[in-house]
Amino acid sequence: MSKSKIILPVIVISQFFCTSLWFAGNGVMSNLVNTFHLEENALSLLTSAVQFGFIAGTLIFALFTIADRFSPSKVFFISAFFGALFNIGFIFENQTLVSLLTLRFLTGFFLAGIYPIGMKVATDYYQKGLGKSLGFIVGALVLGTALPHLLKDIFIQFSWKSVLIATSSLALTGGLLMLLFVKNGPFRKPSTTFDVSICFHLFKNINFRKAAFGYFGHMWELYTFWAFVPILLITYQNLHPEITFNISILSFIIISSGSISCIIGGYISEKIGVKQTAFSFLFLSCICCIAAPFLFQVTNKNLFIAFLLFWGTVVIADSPLFSTLVAQNTPSKDKGTALTIVNCIGFSITIISIQIISSLFNFTKSNLVFSALAIGPIFGLMSLRNKTI
Repeated sequence: MSKSKIILPVIVISQFFCTSLWFAGNGVMSNLVNTFHLEENALSLLTSAVQFGFIAGTLIFALFTIADRFSPSKVFFISAFFGALFNIGFIFENQTLVSLLTLRFLTGFFLAGIYPIGMKVATDYYQKGLGKSLGFIVGALVLGTALPHLLKDIFIQFSWKSVLIATSSLALTGGLLMLLFVKNGPFRKPSTTFDVSICFHLFKNINFRKAAFGYFGHMWELYTFWAFVPILLITYQNLHPEITFNISILSFIIISSGSISCIIGGYISEKIGVKQTAFSFLFLSCICCIAAPFLFQVTNKNLFIAFLLFWGTVVIADSPLFSTLVAQNTPSKDKGTALTIVNCIGFSITIISIQIISSLFNFTKSNLVFSALAIGPIFGLMSLRNKTI
């Protein structure tokens, strides 16, 4: 295999390994609650701490145009190293909620140098078939996000700390792979100046703005759904006491199912267009949001699981397509900054969504609150309806 042919597989594997840091805390949440005597709201707080860290990181990376001024592979490696370091900090004794939130925040901060930077590397190597390439990369993100749930089940006979040790080890390996095998791409046009105004100028482009707004609507739903997958399963299980789920395995399967649709969506986009494919998947996930509260009444557990699998498939498939639209409507020298600032705003929205849905659910105990996830897709669909993109 020639060196050029291994680039995409290396990027994909590195993304998969490194993004396992994202939900590492969620994968061992019940253990953290019991070990460190946390309150019930720890899930939303720890999930939001990662998002806050990611937002802070992407904001710094974007304002200082780090992805466009420095070698993306080196930025990726440094970020993977520190992300792994703060992730493994969970294994130490006598943690408090504040220390756990701090570690999660710092892990999220350095994830900002992994996910958007990986996409930036892909844009430096691939102009034709970018949607397909980003489909593989976001698919790797999905698998990495779901991996802690699987690791928890694999290491069930061992300490929960094994999950954190494993994810940190994978992240460090992923960073090394990127550093050693992926150099600056042939289409990279490095920015030579520091210009904080770039982030604002990008939104003057109407096509960029519409693609970004579509992504923002998608993000309102995505991470809240992922964070609540175990809760959805537990809620259904409580409503139907005769049913018992393996929460960890099912959570992994439901979340990771989106990795396949990301890849398939990339191929479909080459046939019917990137915008139309993104619109279709966003529409389907919107329908799932509206239908979700009613599916809890279904007594057939297989039908309920099938619904969650379908939702897990369509909820993420449009993500690489929106990133493709963003990249296609950005000058080459600014692509890294564009992807990073759009990620920054998108993940800011996830915090609002997670906290609102979590608060409503804890206050009302009603499954109807999950229909509020449709607000994002509806907004995104409205932004995409114009044919200018």
